[in-house]
Amino acid sequence: MLEDDLMQALLSPGSLVTLAGALLSVIGWVGYASGNPNLSLPTIFYGIPILLGGLALKSSELPPPERLTPPDRFRDLRERPESEPLRKLLADVLRWRYGQKAHLESSLEVLKLWDEDNPPQLVSVEELEQHGGYGLRLRFRRGAVPWERWLERRDRLGRFFGDGLVAELEPLDGDGLQLTLSPLAAAAPAG
Repeated sequence: MLEDDLMQALLSPGSLVTLAGALLSVIGWVGYASGNPNLSLPTIFYGIPILLGGLALKSSELPPPERLTPPDRFRDLRERPESEPLRKLLADVLRWRYGQKAHLESSLEVLKLWDEDNPPQLVSVEELEQHGGYGLRLRFRRGAVPWERWLERRDRLGRFFGDGLVAELEPLDGDGLQLTLSPLAAAAPAG
C-alpha cells in the first residue's frame, strides 16, 4: 500500500508540473553553462515559471481519499442509470483537489457540517452492493464537527447527494464516522 501511495503522490498533477519545470530549468542551465543560447534561453524562460507554478500546486494539493474497492468490482452496478448520483460523487471525490481544505468542502458547508479551522476529512471511499443496489461508504475524520450535528442531518444527507438515497451513519473509533449512501429500496428494513 505504501508503494501505491508513493506512486500516487509522484503522479499527481502538481508533481508532474513541478518535475517538468525542474527538468526544463536544468536543461536551460546546462545549455547556459555550455554556451548554447538557443537551448538555454527558451528552457530557462519557460522552465522557471513552470517550476514555480508546480511548487504552488504542490503546496495546496489535497490527494484523493483511499479507494478501498477495486475499480472493476462493481462496474455493472455503477453504470446503471439509477446509480448516476453516486457515480458522480465517486468521480468527484477521487480527483486531486487544489486550494481546498477537504473533499466535499462546498457540500459539507451547505449541510452545515463544516468547521473552518478543523473541517471533516474524507479518509476512504468504498463501493458496495446492498440488496442489488449500488452504494458508497465514506469514512471521515469528523474534525471539530460534533457527532450530534451529523446525526441531526442524517435524513438530509441522503436527499442531498441524490433523489432516492438514504444515509446511514455509524461512529468509528476516535473522531471517525462512516457515512453509507444507498438507494432507498436497498436500505436495511426498519426493525
